[in-house]
Amino acid sequence: MYITETDHLAQPICAGVYTPHEASFPYSLPYLYFLFPSPSALIGSCLHFTDLILSDTHNMLNPDAIFANNEVCLSDIEIYGFDYDYTLAFYSIHLHSLIFNTAREMLIQQHKYPEGLRSYEYNANFAIRGLHYDVQKGILMKIDAFHYIQLGTIYRGLSPVSDEEILEMYEGTHVPLEQMSDFYGKSSHGNTLKQFMDIFSLPELTLLSCVNDYFMKHNIDFEPVYLYRDVNEVIRDVHVKGILYTAVERDIEKYISHGEKTCRVLTKLINNGKKLFLITNSPFSFVDKGMQYIVGKDWRDLFDIVIVQADKPTFFNDKKKPFRRVNQSSTLLWDKVSKLENGQIYKQGNLYEFLKLTGWIGSKVLYFGDHIYSDLADLTLKHGWRTGAIIPELQYEIKIMNTKEYSRVLLWLQGLTGLLERMQVYADPESQMVLQEWNKERRELREMTKTIFNPQFGSIFRTHHNPTYFSRRLSRFADIYMASLNSLLNYDLHYTFYPRRTPLQHEALLGSDQLSTDKIPFREEVAQNK
Repeated sequence: MYITETDHLAQPICAGVYTPHEASFPYSLPYLYFLFPSPSALIGSCLHFTDLILSDTHNMLNPDAIFANNEVCLSDIEIYGFDYDYTLAFYSIHLHSLIFNTAREMLIQQHKYPEGLRSYEYNANFAIRGLHYDVQKGILMKIDAFHYIQLGTIYRGLSPVSDEEILEMYEGTHVPLEQMSDFYGKSSHGNTLKQFMDIFSLPELTLLSCVNDYFMKHNIDFEPVYLYRDVNEVIRDVHVKGILYTAVERDIEKYISHGEKTCRVLTKLINNGKKLFLITNSPFSFVDKGMQYIVGKDWRDLFDIVIVQADKPTFFNDKKKPFRRVNQSSTLLWDKVSKLENGQIYKQGNLYEFLKLTGWIGSKVLYFGDHIYSDLADLTLKHGWRTGAIIPELQYEIKIMNTKEYSRVLLWLQGLTGLLERMQVYADPESQMVLQEWNKERRELREMTKTIFNPQFGSIFRTHHNPTYFSRRLSRFADIYMASLNSLLNYDLHYTFYPRRTPLQHEALLGSDQLSTDKIPFREEVAQNK
């Protein structure tokens, strides 16, 4: 096949690179590099082709959509259950600042930490949830679904740790299973890495990093394990001692985002004959004040059953702890609970007694929560409930994914990866030098796809190309997931959510693989280059 030096302008090189039915690659690697001395130039020649693709795919993802990991038919669902925090109630950034500042003061006043810590304020843009913290080394990191640390996302304090130091410290990037929490996210024997899964954990992550940073900058010798325990204790006290609850109740408008659509969601379900229940770890007075603000004074009329201070996830596994009734003034009553009634408030209890008293069948129940482990894991694995995860970060990340900037970078990265995969069979020195340049460019593109979401840690859903450890658990424990309950307003209650058929690595993509990276050199190419 003869090609002039201008043919690539008339017919984009993409036609040769990506067409799936081509039996062999029509251009030699040195010739490609002659025409396009950098990956930028090569992929740049495809910009017209790329823009055509973007015109069809740009903004196709709806931030308010519901996404399915497992098939769920809403016609089968008769009962809807909800967590409270970050499910029915959403909080402003002021709440995280409150947790951070209160815990910081407790460190200073109760644990005699340096007063210089007051110079640190909460930074909402530092951490993301789903990160792991090495308790013994004081290292914060992002780990993928295969237990590999993503280099470039490791921090000691507020400073990044070099790849070389991490490779020496962990003897590579793999983290053995015994050093991590178990499948349910609970502590296992000998584990040294703690994963932070819920949104409330972000102030704790940030405070840990700030204290680490202060000690290192002031050359203060410290034991990372003690630091972790102290910070974990004061964060827990902010919740357990009622400091957070009292502050929010005093200034509801400051801390809770008014959710007028929440009432519409609940009303829609009731009007379609669905039963509703609430199971939360928060105390009644806190929930009552919040729900009155969000839904209205008659919010309890919407729910068939309300359970507070449930102590999840123990609630889902314990078989002995009984339910107790709570009156309007939050006083515990002593009479035995033999049935769960509408309009009453119940505390503690356990799921086995809950199912016995209600007679509800797990497959008819859909429960929503924001904590992958505490809210959803046991329900889906042990009890057969359908589960929905509330992931507020979805809206932010999808809006970024819908930008042309991100789409161009991603298409460029996929195209370049496909080229590298096809062309790596060329063993001559000139070709290998070209491949080195392209690999360098690929590393730069991967870094761009990380920093566009968060400069330190990137997306909560992906490392450079693999799903994160967080994503792996999300896909296992949540049948469906969405940014907020408001997404239910976009769907009829007979709607069926179908997961996309994602090809396994040995399966071929049909029709849409022009920009995939699943190409491997054809046998003819391998034979030619042996």
